Amino acid sequence: MRILVTGGAGFIGSNFVHFLLKERPDWQIINLDKLTYAGNLANLEDIAESSRYDFVRGDIGDPVDVGNIFKNGFDYVVNFAAESHVDRSLYDPGVFLKTNILGTQVLLEHSLKAGVKRFLQVSTDEVYGSLGPDGYFSESSAMAPNSPYAASKASADLLCRAFHKTFGMPMVITRAGNNYGPYQFPEKLIPFFLTKALDDEPLPLYGDGLNVRDWLYVEDHCGGILAVLERGKDGECYNIGGGNERTNLEITGKILQILGKPEKLIKFVKDRPGHDRRYALDYGKIKKELGWQPRKDFSAGLAETIEWYLNNRKWWGDIKSGEYMKFYDLHYKERR
Repeated sequence: MRILVTGGAGFIGSNFVHFLLKERPDWQIINLDKLTYAGNLANLEDIAESSRYDFVRGDIGDPVDVGNIFKNGFDYVVNFAAESHVDRSLYDPGVFLKTNILGTQVLLEHSLKAGVKRFLQVSTDEVYGSLGPDGYFSESSAMAPNSPYAASKASADLLCRAFHKTFGMPMVITRAGNNYGPYQFPEKLIPFFLTKALDDEPLPLYGDGLNVRDWLYVEDHCGGILAVLERGKDGECYNIGGGNERTNLEITGKILQILGKPEKLIKFVKDRPGHDRRYALDYGKIKKELGWQPRKDFSAGLAETIEWYLNNRKWWGDIKSGEYMKFYDLHYKERR
């Protein structure tokens, strides 16, 4: 079995590559990644010499790059490649539209021509918009994105649906909550705050900190994706939830508690535009139809994640010394 994983040098993609090598020992994995600021080959350093894994640098939005990599053919395509940080989408929406929409279109066209057995689009709960204090998003909930990032992902989902309905493209979509775990780029909440706390720097928390997210351990997410890829129904969407709703303030306090740092490091800053109040997913469909459910206890998963960052300071230190910190220095200065 040959599988193309796009964006495989990113956080979830690199964890998925590791997961596949462990769970499917007879599969050949090809990783296509543009290596933007969030793509990091250090995430895959330990498997770089594996005979079952190959890396190709390329852009999913470039028909030449994609056409070249499809010359050898694939059974499956799993598309992780995306611009994924909401804050950045507020400052430069065009990059998100190009990669997340047009890039998906290019991949779909080549997958259709190549006759792949299944195309899996990795999406997000953010396409549903903001949820009130009660209830859960199901796969039949209307999409109502509130940021350029979420709108670009919703558009990509609709493209996938159109290719299935119009051309018979064998396709499935997964939508997950907030992931956490090893190799997460330190612009996301948990690694951003824990790495700043380790350096005794202020933690800029948006608004009142009571925005709620459903947290999912990344390896559990990988298991859900594999279940949908192999056993899901063509044309269907599957929510992959963690069943762990927490406020951002609660997460921040837990990080400080585990690290033994004072709560005075929390600095409330002006909320970002269009900040969704709550996400929560009903994942009953994937549980009932495919037998998947999250396994990792949140407290244990958070402690293990923090331990990983403590043991891999060089990994995130090299990242934080780079270009992305310029974005944050400007961004949070404007919101103070």
